[in-house]
Amino acid sequence: MKRIVLACAAGMSTSMVVTRMEKEAAARGLSYEIYAIPEQNLREELENHAGEVAVVLLGPQVRFKLEENRKLTEPHRVPLAVIDTLAYGTLNGAKVLDQALALIN
Repeated sequence: MKRIVLACAAGMSTSMVVTRMEKEAAARGLSYEIYAIPEQNLREELENHAGEVAVVLLGPQVRFKLEENRKLTEPHRVPLAVIDTLAYGTLNGAKVLDQALALIN
């Protein structure tokens, strides 16, 4: 199963976004494993699951680490972006899922 990984500063907001994304994916009949990890664990996540990670979205609170993390994702050909701040702040799982899917496709 392909994975959508949200890398953040380990906050509660991200877990709520994940829950809403999972509900939206299920409603659309999509099969993705969606979960959050601390941003500092991204290197290990990519090494352990490189062929399964479809996209990585950074939480807005760690947007300043975008280029640093791009160096990790590019060798694995995994798209990377910062989650839309408004979608994140309003816990809009549908919009964050749309952002992830746009990067995958």
